[in-house]
Amino acid sequence: MDRLATLDLFIRIVDRGSFSAAAAACGVSRPVATAAIKALESRLGTRLLQRSTRHVRPTEEGTAYYRRCIAILADLEDADRGAAGTISGILRVDVVGYLARSILLPALPEFLVRHPALTVHLGEGERLVDLVREGVDCVVRAGPLADSDMVARSLGAMEEVTVASPDYLARHGIPATLEDLEGHQMVGFVSSRTGQPLPLEFTRGDEVIEVMLPTRLLVSGAETSAAAALQGFGLVQAPRYRFIDDLANGKLIEVLAGFPPTPTPLSVLYPSNRPLSPRVRVFVDWLVEIIGSSLLPSS
Repeated sequence: MDRLATLDLFIRIVDRGSFSAAAAACGVSRPVATAAIKALESRLGTRLLQRSTRHVRPTEEGTAYYRRCIAILADLEDADRGAAGTISGILRVDVVGYLARSILLPALPEFLVRHPALTVHLGEGERLVDLVREGVDCVVRAGPLADSDMVARSLGAMEEVTVASPDYLARHGIPATLEDLEGHQMVGFVSSRTGQPLPLEFTRGDEVIEVMLPTRLLVSGAETSAAAALQGFGLVQAPRYRFIDDLANGKLIEVLAGFPPTPTPLSVLYPSNRPLSPRVRVFVDWLVEIIGSSLLPSS
């Protein structure tokens, strides 16, 4: 392997904590990867990696070398981009499923026209993936962010609504005040952080009020929660954009509009331990552009 390929291999080994995973990502065999790193360590005269049966970690010298390698390859990518005038390669993004299908995919052709040498690998998920280890460039997530070593850029705040099906409201009545919620049920959305159902949230003036209603159905996915609302299992809260069509055709009805939930923040996150690549930079700027114009009309 040449020196640049070896640097790329070394970075991937540190990122993934695995020779095998890094070798596969670089398109070489495990023996070739092992030999390349041994040759690199021999040339530098120092040990870069600590190997165990389960994991690979950089030594103190390896960590310092890793940071230099990241900077070198980022500078090289910038230089190539400046010379060629194009942004190329594969951009790996992970996005909440409905947002990916309803907002990103319709707008994506125009983004790809802007950057014809760029390929987008679009994954769908709600968990906060390990960006570095899983080889993901950035993720788009809704809700408050847990402390992490990632950089987060705000995309705005999504307007939330409380909805229910006509069948459910025919059985339980249409609440006009928060006091009218007595006797109602909700679809229990289970938090991935706590393992407990989240309460419904309402605002009254400057006051935020949390209400925990009885539930006969607990769910852990946004799509299942929306489907449960349509099936009449109870009240559901979600971003308004998620229910635009269902509200328009009467399959769902908004209730307690005078006591709206607090808006949900939307953010794009990317690793802080490396310079922002040109691919990620143009994608993040594009996200700000399309989210601001199509998803957050009231933010």
